[in-house]
Amino acid sequence: MPNAHDLCRGHKRLLPLVKFALREGWEISRTAGGHLKFTKSGLPSIYTSATPSDHRASRNAKVPMRRIGRYLPGGQDG
Repeated sequence: MPNAHDLCRGHKRLLPLVKFALREGWEISRTAGGHLKFTKSGLPSIYTSATPSDHRASRNAKVPMRRIGRYLPGGQDG
């Protein structure tokens, strides 16, 4: 599995999102179109741009991850 820096490909804004997702147990891969795909067993996938032009893109992708975590057994509000 690629590390956080490889997945970001030099886009510093993505690094906190990728590190957060890995810490929370999400698997991250790249789509054929170059987007990032976050997957976790039994949950819907989350997609985000790999080159966010919007400074809120990482924050917007993190929101569903946190929401899902709240409703899982043993989940915490993060």
